[in-house]
Amino acid sequence: MPRPRKKPRREVKRVPRSDATLPEFDRRACPKGLVTRRQLRERGLSPGGHGPVAVLRCRACAYRPDQSCIHPTRAWLYSVELARPKRVPTLAQEEALDRAMAARSTCPRCRRRYYFCLPLRTQGVCDPCDKGYEPSPDTYMTFTAPVAHRLAA
Repeated sequence: MPRPRKKPRREVKRVPRSDATLPEFDRRACPKGLVTRRQLRERGLSPGGHGPVAVLRCRACAYRPDQSCIHPTRAWLYSVELARPKRVPTLAQEEALDRAMAARSTCPRCRRRYYFCLPLRTQGVCDPCDKGYEPSPDTYMTFTAPVAHRLAA
């Protein structure tokens, strides 16, 4: 006599493809003017406030052409014609970002600015100050001459 199943089988959600949704393209079958967000970034572009115009289907859905792709591995496709160049931050924005990063990477006890963020919330100081050893010179920034700005970016 077979044992009863503990869990019921999961129902497969099948969504039929329709004309009301965005058009879907299989991998390697995408039209020329459509690219993913990562490809836009490589070209120095951004979507420019426009939403996706199509969906790039995942590899598993290539075997089901009559169903819509609902997997999380699908990608949104954007139009290159609607894309705009990426915005360049101003010097004031870069200075504000540098001050924020300096607050996260400067030890309050020894006043060294490290190349990485410090555990200030949990530890309060850098590791050399906490454990009592001298840090290696390649882990923190040394400023020998006064400079007009110290932008990290």
